Order: sequence, then structure tokens, then C-alpha cells
Amino acid sequence: MATPTRPELKRKTRRVISVLSSLFRPVRWRPDGRDPLSSLILTMLSQNTTDANRDLAYGRLRERFSSWEDVMRASPRAIEKAIRPGGLAGQKSRRIRDLLRWLKKTHGELSADFLKDLDLKGAQKVIGHLKGIGPKTLSVVLMFTFEKDAFPVDTHVHRVCLRLGLIPENCSAAKAHFEMAALLPPGKAYSTHIHMWKFGKYICQARKPHCWECPLMKECVYPLKNLPGEKSAPRLRGKRRS
Repeated sequence: MATPTRPELKRKTRRVISVLSSLFRPVRWRPDGRDPLSSLILTMLSQNTTDANRDLAYGRLRERFSSWEDVMRASPRAIEKAIRPGGLAGQKSRRIRDLLRWLKKTHGELSADFLKDLDLKGAQKVIGHLKGIGPKTLSVVLMFTFEKDAFPVDTHVHRVCLRLGLIPENCSAAKAHFEMAALLPPGKAYSTHIHMWKFGKYICQARKPHCWECPLMKECVYPLKNLPGEKSAPRLRGKRRS
């Protein structure tokens, strides 16, 4: 099978977006209400854990320390104790303190406001050398905090992109951020991320994808493993999936 050209992949991406838009309710960008640095640290805490554990770890961090200055001056052990519910606390505590120290040394203040003037490639070049701050973390902050056309690729989104053949078979999640950025129409990153995440969670699941009810079967390059007649995917309330 011939490798699809970039124009072909762009057309396919638009078809996928159209189907997902008819499957799920429309979404509009909503700011997360946090300053960029707080959003960045929250996203770092979200790595390899659940949203509930992330929020618990972040809440305890803010309760334990009155400011990011205090976190920067604290020992990794003290930070680790506060964020333990989020998992990988030892690793994350060092990375958070390293980030704060780098910001203070490089920018003279504990602020990530400079990210608002950067796209993903620019942000990656400026701050991506720090451990724990990869394309996904930066994309989340750029998209949810600044409404930029960044496209976070988490486990669900990566799986869907691979199965639909939008990215090469051996494409990593990190590289997929840049591959998909070249395919998405302007202004569609936010809604496509939300819709693709839901599609991966409820239909295109990892171990038992609900292929028999998939509206994107014509676009899929993944082998059909689920036969009609099996139990369908869980339905959400309302006429359309939310």
C-alpha cells in the first residue's frame, strides 16, 4: 500500500473531524482559570496518574507551600511528601524544583507568561530541555491556558491517530504532536483533541475497540477484531455523546 501524501492526509483529517463533530456535542475553549506557571506544574503532576490523584497532589502542594518561591527553596523531600498522592513523587518533586530554579535564573521571576508568545516548536526550543516538560505538557498548557492551536497527544489520541492512519505506524506520541499539527485545519486543535480523546475512551478502546459501531471504519487501517453482536460501548446521556 502506497504511503499517503500530505494533501491526502489533510483531506482524511478533515473527514475524521467532520464525523467526530457529528458524533459528539460541540465544544468551546474554556480557560482553566490558572496562571501559566500553575497550569504547567499541574500538568507535570498529571503525568502517569489519574486526574483525581493529580488534583489531590496539586491541592496538597498549594496547601503546604504558600508560594512558588517557597516551593523553589524547599527540599525535594518536602515537595515529595506533599505531592505523594500523584505518584512518582520523588521524580516529580525534583523536576518541579528544577523548573522553578531555571525560571528564576533565566527570566528573573517565577512566571511562565512567556509561553503566550510561542507556538509548540518555539516553546519546545526554549523550555523543552527540562525533564518532565515534553510536547504533551507544553501542548496542554498552550491549548488550555492560551487557546493556541496546540494538539496534545495523550494515550487515547495517539491510539486513534495510529489506527486511522493519520500518522506513521512507528510514530511516537511525542513526534505525533508535530505530525498532527501539519494536518489539522486552523482553529480545530481544541475541539479535535476533545472529540478524539472521547472517541478513544468510549469507542476506539485499547484492548477491545468497539469496531462494530465505529462511524470511522471506512477511514480505519486497524484490523477488525470485534465482530458484530458483541456488547456495545457505554452510551452517554443525551441524544449525542458529550
